[in-house]
Amino acid sequence: MVRLNKIYTRTGDGGTAGLVDGSRVSKSSLRMAAIGEVDEANAAIGVAISTLREGEVRSNLLRIQNDLFDLGADVATPGRIEGALRIVASQVDRLEREIDAMNAGLEPLTSFILPSGPAAVSALHLARTVVRRAERAAVALNEAEPLNTSALGYLNRLSDHLFVTARYLAKDDGGDVLWQPGATRG
Repeated sequence: MVRLNKIYTRTGDGGTAGLVDGSRVSKSSLRMAAIGEVDEANAAIGVAISTLREGEVRSNLLRIQNDLFDLGADVATPGRIEGALRIVASQVDRLEREIDAMNAGLEPLTSFILPSGPAAVSALHLARTVVRRAERAAVALNEAEPLNTSALGYLNRLSDHLFVTARYLAKDDGGDVLWQPGATRG
């Protein structure tokens, strides 16, 4: 169980941060960039949640936020440490099942979608782009130091999940805002 009695520790004042294994790394390292991007993605999903009423979509997103804390712990644990908290394949599989369930009731796309629409839909599109950035940071770290492949798969699938969730919510609130190529050229 996590227990935080004191919020500031002063241990990071010199520009380093502690990892799960007790080691310290520069706050500008690839690992800390990936951890920070995952944290920002989680916060962006929180903004999307704040626009939603109780229901399955909100519950799914709250569970995803918990998963992202697991993913942050995974990225903050270098190497192969016995018993480390890691993202597992079943978490990725769950995202795929949810994507498939939501997508089943959607019309096929005939154009790209503008990241727009009602507040919840727009917030989900923004969260999706932040997750893509987190994925790029995790891939950069993975190129230097191998990460758990399920963590990378989770981030990739999560952006798809947020895209389909945005479409799923837009369906009952005016539909997708479609890109109209060249429409503004005058």
